[in-house]
Amino acid sequence: MKKIAFVFPGQGSQYAGMGKDFYEQIPECREVFEEACKVTGLDLPSLCFEENEELHITEYTQIAMVTVEAAILRALQKKGISSDINAGLSLGEYGALITSKALSYSEAFHIVRQRGILMQEAVPHGGAMTAVLGLDEKKIKEICECTEGIVSVANYNCPGQTVITGEEAAVRYASEELKKAGARRCIPLNVSGPFHSEMLKNAGQDLGRVLENIEIHEIKTPYITNVTAEYVKDKNEVKNLLERQVYSSVLWQQSVEKMIRDGVKIFIEIGPGKTLNGFLKKIDRTVTGMNIERVEDLEKVTAALQQEECLC
Repeated sequence: MKKIAFVFPGQGSQYAGMGKDFYEQIPECREVFEEACKVTGLDLPSLCFEENEELHITEYTQIAMVTVEAAILRALQKKGISSDINAGLSLGEYGALITSKALSYSEAFHIVRQRGILMQEAVPHGGAMTAVLGLDEKKIKEICECTEGIVSVANYNCPGQTVITGEEAAVRYASEELKKAGARRCIPLNVSGPFHSEMLKNAGQDLGRVLENIEIHEIKTPYITNVTAEYVKDKNEVKNLLERQVYSSVLWQQSVEKMIRDGVKIFIEIGPGKTLNGFLKKIDRTVTGMNIERVEDLEKVTAALQQEECLC
């Protein structure tokens, strides 16, 4: 049987209407939404399904994304589909934690709701993020380290696509230097803050205090953390890693490469969009990428896995 990884996208893939068909057609998915509503006090169906400005505000985006991902996960598990390894990009790591049983659904909803609020409140003025295309990641890191002010790598997404983050002036200067060094393009991102930079360290530390009251359970299925691109084997490491994740680089490319080295042949992206599948194609075209964001995708993936003999 081929090894399967469940992977979960992060903030930025959200759109009005995401998860609606799962909510309407699968009772177990509706129950997930109801649980999220109960834990957070929010009307998640309205937030996720109706056109509204809040869906694109960090405070609300994060809980909306994780609720949808958790609902789709529940539908996938109902089909008898399970994973060998789990991972998630940035916010998506909470989907991996649920799948690996380190967090219950309700615990994850509580943490993510607080995470969104803390990150929204902590967003400093004068921050920026820029996507750098077509330049070696080592050169990008080197130029960031030589730039005055706060600027660092936020995301190692895939070969040829890296995101930098930090103070607006430093990011702008680094972008000019990166173009001189051979970057094909440097594209400023329309984001509300300098995520995954040391400018968000206070938010990470505040999240750490939220986590003090949460019980982390034994990790049943291996998962890889963004912070180190390594497996987390000890449940006692999880809280510190989630705190650091807020202001540390996302080692996504390295995480995917690690899973491939360890024999993963099929990656199933669970949640809105196909962002992670796009990265996967640039990392390694020899493995298979699938995505589930609609009920019809669930049926297609189930059929494909049966053909691959990944389901009993």
